[in-house]
Amino acid sequence: MDAKKKMAKSSDIIQIGTRGSKLALVQAEGIKRQLIETHPDKNLEIEIRVISTAGDRIQNRALSEVGGKGLFTLEIEEQLSSGELDLAVHSAKDMATKLPEELALVCFTKRESVADAFISNKASSPNELAQGAIVGSASLRRQAQLLRIRPDLKMVLFRGNVDTRLKKLEAGEVDATLLAVAGLKRLDMEHAITSVLPPDVFPPAPGQGAVCMETREDNQKIRDLLTPLNHRETEIALMTERAFLAGLDGSCRTPIAAYTQLSGNTINFHGMILKPDGTECHEHQLEGSIDDAADIGKQAAAILRKRAGSDFFDGW
Repeated sequence: MDAKKKMAKSSDIIQIGTRGSKLALVQAEGIKRQLIETHPDKNLEIEIRVISTAGDRIQNRALSEVGGKGLFTLEIEEQLSSGELDLAVHSAKDMATKLPEELALVCFTKRESVADAFISNKASSPNELAQGAIVGSASLRRQAQLLRIRPDLKMVLFRGNVDTRLKKLEAGEVDATLLAVAGLKRLDMEHAITSVLPPDVFPPAPGQGAVCMETREDNQKIRDLLTPLNHRETEIALMTERAFLAGLDGSCRTPIAAYTQLSGNTINFHGMILKPDGTECHEHQLEGSIDDAADIGKQAAAILRKRAGSDFFDGW
């Protein structure tokens, strides 16, 4: 182990790392509160540390052009690996499928709504937007899904936090935008939602609506503290969706959607891949046992890869 990885905190205070957006802070504060309430006998001292990530600093370019999902986690994971942080709180949809060797996702709290919200002052749904309307989004998946049903729409890059995007919409820079329902609910901003897009028709990003915790593989103390917070059904759903994503080598460079529903011991999985311009789409649904969660995701990915053909993935 190199010197960097031998670094250790001199204090017993648990350090939680997070991005600095309002939503990220709300999520981190929620985990801090749950840890304290779940372990009242331990008198836990917990601090939240805001880590500036490249994904937050780069606002004028699409993530697909500058490195993908890892831009939201790199600096945080470096401090986890070095021991400066004990755990990190992430939006699960921001997590790459490959983590640094010594790190692991060890806890998933109960998932919120997986759906996307349509937000507009000019239409009640995407189908009601005027011909050639402008839609702002930073998500290739959302752009592709909209263009699939409305190829006339004009898509523009829409980076920034929720407040920034809604202000741009109010200022008339775009006619509509899409945001995750879960984030709006956590921010008590459900009033901003014009309509909710049904996930069975407009499946979300893998992991959307879920919050996950990352720590070092060998940090048993933190793993034990987080165990009671883990929601098994969410963990199973995310295991399926992340296996699907990994099977497609997915990142922010690829329009990929995945929706997992659990009914007792049965998984119902819906996966979708699209061309960025929405002109071609392939989707597949699979059903299986919760014991085979990862295999279901991998199998769906293999089926869609074969069905789409190698040319479909050129440029991804």
